[in-house]
Amino acid sequence: MAKRLPPLNPLRAFEATARHGSLTKAASELNVTHGAVSHQIKALEQSLGVRLFERSGQRVKLTPHGAELLPAVSTAFDGIAAATQRLTRPASSGALSVSCVPALLLLWMTPRLGSFTAQYPDIQLTLIPSNDPRDIRAPHIDVCVHYGNGSWTDCWMRKWSGLELFPVVSPTLINNRPIRTVRDLAYHVFLHGDDGREWHTWLAAADALDLERGRRHHLGDARMAAEAAVHGHGVALGDSVTASALLARGMLVAPFSLSVPAVDDFYVVCRNEMRTTPIVQVFIDWLFAEKAEDDSRADAPVAGRLVTRRKRPALKVVGGKPAS
Repeated sequence: MAKRLPPLNPLRAFEATARHGSLTKAASELNVTHGAVSHQIKALEQSLGVRLFERSGQRVKLTPHGAELLPAVSTAFDGIAAATQRLTRPASSGALSVSCVPALLLLWMTPRLGSFTAQYPDIQLTLIPSNDPRDIRAPHIDVCVHYGNGSWTDCWMRKWSGLELFPVVSPTLINNRPIRTVRDLAYHVFLHGDDGREWHTWLAAADALDLERGRRHHLGDARMAAEAAVHGHGVALGDSVTASALLARGMLVAPFSLSVPAVDDFYVVCRNEMRTTPIVQVFIDWLFAEKAEDDSRADAPVAGRLVTRRKRPALKVVGGKPAS
């Protein structure tokens, strides 16, 4: 059943009169006559069956009924005005603020900024390395690319990518201290980008939960763990999205052919009212187009070379490369 709403023009006359406390000032703002505003308000009062104003000379004062109605009407008009401004905002120019998982921002998005700039030279990006869910509600942030389980509420979201996890190590370290089986990991430093859940997931798939793990460092996020691995400080868990470029450039190698699904996924998330903003839509479309291009490349590193399984016997390598 359709909701019964009062006519728009009487509501506009009511809101303007209540805001100014004057029929004359409301008429001036709406570019109509004093009589027209008075007529619209009377029509609204008759429609609702209540008095909205008490009149005293040139001034008007809200009745209790009018005071109850005003916040809802003001909020509605403010929302319409804000939505109109967003819709008329040019799609290909302006400023856009993006909160992005630090590892994804540094290792995936930043190398592709040239592609975005070439397509949209008049959009100025502010990129914030963060995976803080509070960013989704932050008024100064337009869109987020975050890692999580998709449980955010009262917002728009779309899964951008799943990812696979696998150990990565620098070529120098693996040459100096070979990793021929999973058991050899016991002689290396474990680098954590989280609280340990992801290494637990991979070791479970490799039937190695009983592996004695000695030294370990918690680096705070996947970006820092990958950077520590590049410098030869231990073995980190890379993923099929952010570690691809490091593997392709030979800065890291994957000593095993086993990868496992990550606990969470990457999502594009924003406030509901931002979803239809043209400049936000442009950026979201670009994100998904770039990911689709990555997925379509036949020579994509990692994706075609790792076997995703949950359980596997001890893994071996030959000459620092995955055994075939």
